[in-house]
Amino acid sequence: MTSAATTETPGTAKLRRPASVRVFWLLIGVAVIIVLSILSVAFGVRAVSVGDVLAAFSGHDDTIEQAAIIKRMPRTVLAILVGAALALSGAAMQAVTRNPIADPGILGVTTGASLAVVIGIAFFGVASAYGYMVLAIIGAAVAAVFVYSVGSLGRGGATPLKLALAGAATAAAMGSLTSAIMLPRVDLLQVFQAWQVGGVGGAEWPRIAITAPTLAIGALICFACSRGMNSLALGDDMAAGLGENVFRTRLVSALGAVILAGAATAIAGPIGFIGLVIPHFCRMIIGTDHRWLLPFSALAGAALLLASDIIGRVIAPSSEEIQVGIITAVIGAPFFIWIVRRQKVREL
Repeated sequence: MTSAATTETPGTAKLRRPASVRVFWLLIGVAVIIVLSILSVAFGVRAVSVGDVLAAFSGHDDTIEQAAIIKRMPRTVLAILVGAALALSGAAMQAVTRNPIADPGILGVTTGASLAVVIGIAFFGVASAYGYMVLAIIGAAVAAVFVYSVGSLGRGGATPLKLALAGAATAAAMGSLTSAIMLPRVDLLQVFQAWQVGGVGGAEWPRIAITAPTLAIGALICFACSRGMNSLALGDDMAAGLGENVFRTRLVSALGAVILAGAATAIAGPIGFIGLVIPHFCRMIIGTDHRWLLPFSALAGAALLLASDIIGRVIAPSSEEIQVGIITAVIGAPFFIWIVRRQKVREL
């Protein structure tokens, strides 16, 4: 399976940063996460002071403000986990498909996960976080296989344009089917609509504890395949000539990406564009070596989702806060259009 596209945008092939520069940027990423985490627990209905934040981080909940901060901590942790998972998933999908516009949302993977969860809720009475996660991963896998199979038909294989069209058509069809299943069930519709937008407001420690190990497994699979992803970027023939098992590397890497996208969707809803925006941003800074690109993408994805969650709480009243899925769409949609236009120019 070959494709005419690569995950590298013009100029990124020349980005070969020294290790010291990469370590510096990784440390910057960690510092940004720390700052955003503090801001995340500080913003909410009740105003808090820096002293309250430090006291709450020390385990104190003597005041209402400190108790409020402790209650916001699961939301902050969930934003970090989901943002990192979606960014890793997007980077892995772009490497596997050698497609610069691959993303769990654009390729219909998150829509497949959503449909599977809805089917489980509506027809099988699934109500547990573990059940949601299993169904979401299965749905994500089915959607990924279907989109890639359709996008690979015809001359040229899985080109960026064909994959994007196949993903858009699949997402639209699955979205319509999801609506058809949920509309007659008024009792479930309101809950599902809030989840479908994508958000981290309903975070709870028990649900995070169930999902975190699965996200860790998906991340470890992707990290273990980082060298193979570098080989895939050279093309299938070159990778095979270097001794890489192309089919196995692509299959295992895709498995890690699907696990991450499915588990993240199950706990936070279908949040889009993080997997598209973040890998491109990270390549411009850290280079194209996936051994560095993947961990930096995880940090940047966590930072973007944290920042989006904070923005959603700041620009709207707390009772009507804007969900992170809307904020990331506002950021990601123009970026997606820019990538498509740039890729079209390259193919002319």
